[in-house]
Amino acid sequence: MNLLPPPAIPGHRVWLRVGTLLDGTSTAPLRNANVVYDCDAIRFVGADGRTPPTEILRQGQTKPDLDVPDGTLLPGLHEAHAHLFLEGGELDPAKRAAYLQQTPAELLVRARDRLAKLVRLGVTAVRDAGDKDGVGLALSRLCRGGDQPLMPYFESPGAAIFHRGRYGGFMAGALEDYPSPRACVEARVAAGASRIKLIPTGIINFKAGAVTTEPQMTTDEITQLVAAAKTWERQTFAHASGDTGIDRVIDGGVDSVEHGYFVRDDQLARMRDRQTAWVPTFAPVQEQVDHAGLMGWDAAVTGNLQKILGQHAASLVKAHELGVIIVAGSDAGSCGVAHGLGLLRELELMEGAGLSSLAVINAATGAGSARFGYRDNFGRIAPGWRSRFMLTCHSPLATVANLRKPRTIVFDGDVLSAGENADPTGL
Repeated sequence: MNLLPPPAIPGHRVWLRVGTLLDGTSTAPLRNANVVYDCDAIRFVGADGRTPPTEILRQGQTKPDLDVPDGTLLPGLHEAHAHLFLEGGELDPAKRAAYLQQTPAELLVRARDRLAKLVRLGVTAVRDAGDKDGVGLALSRLCRGGDQPLMPYFESPGAAIFHRGRYGGFMAGALEDYPSPRACVEARVAAGASRIKLIPTGIINFKAGAVTTEPQMTTDEITQLVAAAKTWERQTFAHASGDTGIDRVIDGGVDSVEHGYFVRDDQLARMRDRQTAWVPTFAPVQEQVDHAGLMGWDAAVTGNLQKILGQHAASLVKAHELGVIIVAGSDAGSCGVAHGLGLLRELELMEGAGLSSLAVINAATGAGSARFGYRDNFGRIAPGWRSRFMLTCHSPLATVANLRKPRTIVFDGDVLSAGENADPTGL
């Protein structure tokens, strides 16, 4: 079946009719939908056969440019947690260490190249999670400049904030470099940070199956950093695992909890009440299980990892039942988590954890755009939003794994075909 609409060149609107529309926010699919768009934005969306008014169509147009009764249209995917400066698909520790010996300029070239590949994978927006060398900030400036064709929306917090000597030095700058938390945030904003990334906790000790270090930030420090960020109208997101650290970031008022391993049900309820989003990032831990032999993990450690993932899955289902804002992010750049492909894997893991395919798709599209206050409208199929979406005859409602199958990407009017065998080189 033909899945290629004509390009939406300036002054030329395109009319699509599809059997199923997933708009990024609705809790049920829309059927027999008509969508009209141009290269700037979506102009009309009508479900249940509602046709567009003649005044928004091309003169004399009486039927769609493309009619796909077996097709599903959904927004382009939003990657809410990635580190573009890292090559995620590389598993060899020595090669990963050698990669980081490159100059910031060299890292930027690599990051720009991998970002350019993401649109063909259906990823049309990326919230970067930080690096210490300014790679993300430079890439963000390039994307805002408008000289980079077919680049996803991209923004960066610059260097994350941590305490010297604790976890995070490879992507963060120390709070101790500034006279106060406010001064630290002010410096990030002056450097061009779109939001502020905090690292209040350490990481999971896989051998122990727990977070074994005390949080590196106090509740008061987090509160001060969040308050300073609000002064400059910046949201905050916090790397946090372990229930003690999660308590502190919720109390400190961050906008989203990243990772959130070992979160308690009562903490999820508080997140719901405070509208604190959760980006659960299954993929990096699952990669440790999938490549346990390469990582050097024995049966005991692998058992710990599987137990952690099982607990995380139960928490995800509970969060959805409670009404927590869940946003999909893969932690791409982490060991084994390739950019773009890692997000597709993350969605499969969220579905495998017990979320419906539609809930997963919403988490990867409209949920983040609604909560994170981006400067651009993406992640929904609605009038006035960017014309960035996917068309497929392999229903993602059957399984989100179908998002890997052949599909058409529409990006600001340009039309791209994507197949199943994406080249992972450099991702």
